[in-house]
Amino acid sequence: MSSRASLQDWSFSAVIAGFVAVLVGYTSSAAIVFQAAASAGASGEQIGGWFSMLGLGMGVTSIGLSLYYRTPVVTAWSTPGAALLVTSLPGTSINDAIGVFVFASGLIFLCGVSGLFARLMHYIPQALSAAMLGGVLLRFGLEAFTSLQSNLLLAASMCLVYLLARRFFSRFAVILALCVGLAIAAWQGSIAFHGQSLHFAAPVLIMPHFSWATLVGIGVPFFVVTMASQNAPGIATLQASGYRMPVSPLIAVTALLALLLAPFGVFSVCIAAITAAICMGEDVHPDPGKRYTAAVAAGGFYLLAGLMGGSIGTLFTALPAALIHTIAGLALLGTFSGSLYRALSEDKQRDAAVITFLITASGVQLFGVGSAFWGLIGGVITHCILGIPGQTSAQDKGTKR
Repeated sequence: MSSRASLQDWSFSAVIAGFVAVLVGYTSSAAIVFQAAASAGASGEQIGGWFSMLGLGMGVTSIGLSLYYRTPVVTAWSTPGAALLVTSLPGTSINDAIGVFVFASGLIFLCGVSGLFARLMHYIPQALSAAMLGGVLLRFGLEAFTSLQSNLLLAASMCLVYLLARRFFSRFAVILALCVGLAIAAWQGSIAFHGQSLHFAAPVLIMPHFSWATLVGIGVPFFVVTMASQNAPGIATLQASGYRMPVSPLIAVTALLALLLAPFGVFSVCIAAITAAICMGEDVHPDPGKRYTAAVAAGGFYLLAGLMGGSIGTLFTALPAALIHTIAGLALLGTFSGSLYRALSEDKQRDAAVITFLITASGVQLFGVGSAFWGLIGGVITHCILGIPGQTSAQDKGTKR
């Protein structure tokens, strides 16, 4: 596969999609990462360094993998993993926390190089992957319209401009909605930078320390949550969008980089789901083979975010929540509808797909593992029970009579 990108593949809408993907990624979970780092006892300087190296790791992998495979591969930190760390790390030394990062990334790397994860994903029907993606995206679609309640003028204007642009300038619908949202937010005075200046936070090397209690009590659950709630939905998002990728190299490469950068606070580098979906819609480019440029653009913005690691969290949280929720929902609208279509298009897998969708959308968490994983489990169980060869439903029997 060629790693050389053609200039003809690039479009303004792809660059905007990459920007929105990074914007949504940081604004939706940067605060959780801050809390996780603080729970580990990291200083303000160290937290800034963590964000710098996270931006570097995600930028390098997003650009490199997308160019190599000519596929929109966006990487991200593990938000479910960060949430687990927030509750698990208090009382743990920062060196033990780094040891957990090294341990978990090493296990994920082994899953990648051994092909175990790829074999598991191979047995998941595409309809279930699409249903899981739809369940994950449902919250974002709903938040786009619940924002009407908190800021009617802002959200309604963005939705109206988006619909009009879809009618006349389809490829620029998201950027026009974003521009209108920014203009109205500025007019309302709801963009607050709190006097923060841009500055680079140098990474700080922290030596890992390993203890059985920490590795078993935190490292193993963190590994399971990251694989089940981040990497699995990320791979499923690619598959649900029609991109059949070699799974093992993706898992191995991202885990290897996370392993190398773990002493600098990089707790994970995974395959993205939500932010990746933003880079896979028809609004990015009519040709699916050229949508990889949006992921490359996202990688570039990740690198810029890494250079501003010391203040990036404040910058991205300066925008009003209604604007972020609305633009995220609108950007994912096409991907959401496409995933529902693929999930329900096959009669034999429809029941399993609906169960996958409902469990995923419910947000249920069991044993610290997110609903996306349990949605897949519920869908696979349903598919195995209802899709056993030789079994005929009552409706089919009635038809045969």
